[in-house]
Order: sequence, then C-alpha cells, then structure tokens
Amino acid sequence: MQENPTITAAEIARLAGVGRAAVSNWRKRHSDFPAPVGGTTASPEFDLIQVEQWLRAQGKLPELATADRLWRHLAAASDTPAAGLAAVGALLLARSRGSRTGHPDAQLAPLLPDVDALADELGPQGAFDELWQRFSAPGPGRPFATPDDLADLMIGLANVGGGSVLDPATGSGAILRAAVRAGSTAVYGQELDQDLAKLAGLWLALHDVPGEVCAGDTLRADAFAGRTVDAIVCHPPFGATNWGDEELGHDPRWIVGTTPRTEPELAWAQHALAHLRVGGHAVLLMPPTVASRRAGKRIRGELLRRGHLRAVIALPPGVAAPHGVPLHLWVLRRAAADAPPPARALLIDAAGGDLADTAPRVLAAWRAFAAAPDGDVEEAGFARAVPVIELLDEEVDLTPARRQPAVVGEATGEHLVRTRERLAAIVGELPALLPHVTPAPSGPEGSFLTVGELAKTGALQLIGPVRAGTSTPAPDGPSVLTVQDVLAGVEASGRVDDRIGQEIPLAVGDVVVPMIARQLTARVVTAEGALLGRNLYLLRPNPTALDPWFLAGQLRTSANEKQSSSLSGTMRFDIRRAQVRRLPLDEQRAHGAAFRRLEAFEAAVRETMALGAELIQLTADGLARGAVLPDGDSR
Repeated sequence: MQENPTITAAEIARLAGVGRAAVSNWRKRHSDFPAPVGGTTASPEFDLIQVEQWLRAQGKLPELATADRLWRHLAAASDTPAAGLAAVGALLLARSRGSRTGHPDAQLAPLLPDVDALADELGPQGAFDELWQRFSAPGPGRPFATPDDLADLMIGLANVGGGSVLDPATGSGAILRAAVRAGSTAVYGQELDQDLAKLAGLWLALHDVPGEVCAGDTLRADAFAGRTVDAIVCHPPFGATNWGDEELGHDPRWIVGTTPRTEPELAWAQHALAHLRVGGHAVLLMPPTVASRRAGKRIRGELLRRGHLRAVIALPPGVAAPHGVPLHLWVLRRAAADAPPPARALLIDAAGGDLADTAPRVLAAWRAFAAAPDGDVEEAGFARAVPVIELLDEEVDLTPARRQPAVVGEATGEHLVRTRERLAAIVGELPALLPHVTPAPSGPEGSFLTVGELAKTGALQLIGPVRAGTSTPAPDGPSVLTVQDVLAGVEASGRVDDRIGQEIPLAVGDVVVPMIARQLTARVVTAEGALLGRNLYLLRPNPTALDPWFLAGQLRTSANEKQSSSLSGTMRFDIRRAQVRRLPLDEQRAHGAAFRRLEAFEAAVRETMALGAELIQLTADGLARGAVLPDGDSR
C-alpha cells in the first residue's frame, strides 16, 4: 500500500460537489488549506485525511455512510482496489471466525475503526458485501467482470443444479457467485491475478460456500489437474498471444488434437472438456471469430464429430467486454467415448435485441434441444438444430446467423403494414402526450431538502438496495422488478431467485431508483404484486407529505445526477444525496401530473424509435427479397 491516501484537485471537487475552479479559489484564499504532498505542479496531490478534515471544518463535506467513507479511503490507500478489498476481507474473515490475523498493514491500521463499525452494523459477511458492491462498479483499476445477467444465463445453460462447478478463469468470481445462486454445492476456480483470486476465495469463505480458488496460470499450471466436475463455466481471456502453445504441444488435455498457436480460445475449450465428467456441460464465452477462423477448422470439426460441441449462441452486442463485439456462447458436453455422436448441433442467433429479453428464449430453445437432441428444432431467424453433416463442410463455419432459416416472405409484407400502422398511430398521439408548461414569472426559486433529510423527517421511507441472496428458484412465485425493467419502463420480469436476499413487496405509489445505471432514473410503481429486485432503492412517500410522481420527477434531474453520483465518477448513485424541491402538497400534485405525462411521452418516443428501426429493416428486407414491391409513388 502507498504511504498516504492521496486525492487530486479534480477528486476534491467531486468530493465536495463543486467545480475545479472552486478548489483553486480555496487554495488561494485559505492559508490553512492542506499543502500538496505529491504529484506535480500542474497536477498536485493532497493528503485525503487532511482534505476531509478541512472540508468538514468548513462545512463543505457531505456526510457519508460508513461503507462509502471506508471504500473511498481504502481505494485511495491501496495499490489497487482489489488489493485493498482483499486486505479488509482477510480481517473480516478472521473476525467472523473469532480472531485477528496478526498486525494489519500500516496503511490499513487507520481504517480499522470504520472496518469494525461496518462489521458491527452488518456483520462480517454483510460488511464485505457492501464493499464488494462498490468494488464491482466500473472504474479505474477495476477489471471488467462478467455481468450478473450473462453469468446467470451461462450457469442456466450448464444446468448446474446442485453439482460442482469450476471456473478456470475466475476473475473476481462473478460466475462462481452465479453458480452459488443457482444452488451449486461446491465451486472451484483458478485466476492468474493473485489479488482477484484472493478476493474470490474470500467471498466463498465469508459465505460458507465449499470450494477453493487458486492463483496461477490455468493453461501452464493447472491447479486442478486430474479433477473432474459436473459443470465448467468460463469467460476466458481473448486473443492471448503467449498462452504456452510451445510447451503444451502434447498436453493430455488436448483430447481432440493439438491446439493451433493462433487459437487460444480453443485451448480453453479443450481444457474445459478435460475437466468434465462424462455427460457434464461446459459453457464458454467466446469472441465470434472462433466460430469461423480457418486455423481452428480442424478442432471445430473434431468437436462436432465426437459429439462434444452441442450449441453456439450469438449474443447481443454490449453484454460483456469488449462491449462493441457481439460475443458467442459455446455449449460443450463431455461425450462418452463409445457413444454414437448426436446428429445435430443447435445454433441460436440472439444478436438482435436485449439480453434481458432474449435470455429466457435462449434457455427455452436450449432445453428443448437438450431434451431431444435429434429433434428438428427450428425458429425462423432465431434457432435451428443443424445436421452435423451440414456443418462439416469446407469451412466448418459455426456462425449462427449464417445457418438460420429465412423469415417467411409472405409474413414480411403483412408485418410491415401492421408495423407502419402502429408507428403512424403513436406518432399521431405524441403532441397530446407532451405536457404544457410555461416559464415561471420570477425564474427558478425555492428551497430544497435531500432524500436523506426527507427520510429523517418521515416524509418518505428509504429501503434498500437489496443485497445478493442464494434463495432456491421459485418459478411460480411473484415476479421481481429488476434494474433492466426500471430502465426500460416495463413491468416486473424477474424471478424470486434473481439475487435478492430478502423479499420486499412493492406497493402502488412506491418510487424505485437503480443504484447503478448510465443515468439517474426514477419510476413510480403502478401495480401491486412484484418484489423489489437487487440494486434498486425503494422510496415510499408519506402520502400526506409527498406526491410520488412529483418525487420521481424531482429525482431524475441533471443536477441530481451530478449530486448523487459516486466520487469515482462511475454511475453509482447514492440517492440520499439527491435534492427535492419544497412545495405544498397541492402544488406537488400539479407538478406530478406534468411529470406523469412526460413519462408517458418518453415511453411513446421510445416505442416510436423501436418501431421505426423495425420498419426500416422490414422494408429493406422485403424489397431485397421481392416480398414487397414499390407502390409506384416512391420518389
């Protein structure tokens, strides 16, 4: 760890909620402002503790929760966020077992009071989970973790159940946590980065999950050599140029042949197969070029011939890093040596749309195929069980989009007409939906209260965000409102096991706000029956003090987005810092009605954009195939 936690002038500005010019003025006008302790003349660095003390004395420092304060100090004092969290995690694990682990690092010692306070408040596991949430937010020095929704889909495809799972490229452990949520009884991992391996292992230990995470190079130094598991789920590194192909040329893991130097991802696929029990499944996230690169043609062919490769699934762009590439999922199954290979492999093209919408459809198609692998699964433009003999052509190209049946041409014309009619109807309604507003005669005015202050006065109740849980799936239970549902403005679509640690029913008039999102979003609950999902704040207004639509409209302003976003600059929001204008209840209701109409206008605009894009594609496809013809008036 560094000698002192330091902070730049830009970070001081974000900490105090002001511009950088204000910090420059403080340095010039206040002789007691802390002197730089490092950096350069152009970009000085200051002692974080001294700056906090000065800001607090000046009344310029917003009060932070213990977890926020501890994380900020920890991130500033650590070589990396992972190293800092691992050091605190070791202390919390020792505390959960009734002991202390020697003397902490000198730079960790000043943080012990906050560590103890957070552990007293939430318990060692809860304290670690609070810090983990802050570590998991995107930011400098933090690796791209596999998103939870994608990890859950991968675990679902592997059909983990109560079996054992291995992730040979563990990272910070997102896939292992998904396996635990799905009911896995033992999880194992290996990770090249020692700090990340330690973190993933600490999570397992603090949650009493049987398993082990080892540090090391998986391909060169397999920590689990000779061990087989029920499922392997993995997000391997892409495009590695130095993965050990020379020293591993005759490795026994290459069960379908020596892996070419330019195909490192296929080495990971064979590594996974080598650790599977017969009949077990592996799911790997792959770059799309692995499905068609010429150098990998022989390995792809052998995986198909021997019945190991069961499905290739094209995902929407942006589901994981690198976000601009539409990645693939490969589903492998360890086939028995004497079993006849299946006659078909499943190819799914889910590259269009959003993962939250397509994941259930992907799982349904895979399960239907797995139940009858020689059946004729076919959904036009989406999924097809392709004969293996058809795939074993000159290229052995497994790109799903190139093997899908075309959409029926006759239906294209009818669909185009219906889409055009729906678009015209919505566009015609837009002017009536937009609320009418006039400039205030005296300009903006009024006083404001923060959400935290409103909660203290009883004007609202602040609940959440709900932390992760490991409940058993209950497909017939109530639905769960997810972050994606709130951002899309749709009804609750999640399941009771969607990573919630407690069940909080939502009521009409509740206001929900995602803790992590690209922009601050607030939605009013309009129907009962759903449960609060993970990473959502719930604000329950007192109807005698606050109108819910007024509250939601006040929260989603640009000013509140800046006011409540985290110090690191990531889009993690502390809604307690958001400000709400003080107005009498009758004026709130008038503003709330305008905000409600504005939300309806926003939903209509969003649907207009979606229908417009669909109409463009349908028209282009129909004209190109001859399914529709110009009407003679086109110019």
